[in-house]
Amino acid sequence: MATAVDSRGTVGVPARSPKYAVRRGAFLGLTYASLLFLCGAILLPLGWMITVALKPDHTPVFTFPPQWFPTEHWRWENFSRALLRPAAPFLRYTLNTLLIVGGNIVGTLFSCSLVAYSFARLRFRGRDFLFSFLIITMLIPWQTLMIPQFLMFFKLGWYGTYLPLIVPSFFANAFFVFLIRQYMSTIPRELENAARVDGCNHFQVFWHVVLPLCKPVLAVCVVFVFLGEWNDLLGPLIYLDSNEKFTVAIGMANLVTRADPALNLLMAANLIMMLPAVVLYFFAQEKLIGGIASVGLKG
Repeated sequence: MATAVDSRGTVGVPARSPKYAVRRGAFLGLTYASLLFLCGAILLPLGWMITVALKPDHTPVFTFPPQWFPTEHWRWENFSRALLRPAAPFLRYTLNTLLIVGGNIVGTLFSCSLVAYSFARLRFRGRDFLFSFLIITMLIPWQTLMIPQFLMFFKLGWYGTYLPLIVPSFFANAFFVFLIRQYMSTIPRELENAARVDGCNHFQVFWHVVLPLCKPVLAVCVVFVFLGEWNDLLGPLIYLDSNEKFTVAIGMANLVTRADPALNLLMAANLIMMLPAVVLYFFAQEKLIGGIASVGLKG
């Protein structure tokens, strides 16, 4: 292979032959074509959902070859019908779910960040043992705690309310404590020492110095909590007892288990259920990717 030599006689980067450029172009073209094919295969079910959601009532759905476009006009009113139908009012379900999700986000960020700050920035006897014990609790399946928790909340008179679904988030979660603690351990202690010189106490250091620097990992926690609570079916199914308090997951399950469900309204409701998660990821993607990349395993 020939090498490029400049006017001063310095040997530079080896010159590329035309055959190499052709092979590289063919490789890149094949790579992009494969990626486009995979993206199309992944988005194909979503496109089918959209076409079914826009079809009129009593239109055959499972046909071969698939009917991608309705023979009549697009029925955009299916989305409003899915939101406002009396038997399964998804607008009400969405508001109920957002209430639960908002309470869990606030409780998780408040409690987990405080506990994580204690393990990451404070020095006290037994800290490592307590942190190890906290991590061990992640091995306990939630199903083993389901019945004792239900009996406890039932005796407290919380059955049929949103309290059993929101209040536990204010007592920290081991996974999010671990995640935030690992991120806080990477923050230089010089910032904390400077705040101490200015007269700040532990809570002021936590609130004004450490917590603002933890926005990426907090964004990761927000996305995880949102997706977990938005798609949660078992928890609301155990503690909620009326149709006015149901969540979108229960509403979707009720539609699916019917003998003859309206598939166009079912797919419209499914698309509406997906929309908040897509919007959240669209606004939080930069902090989400940065937060996942920056959370290390520093001890």
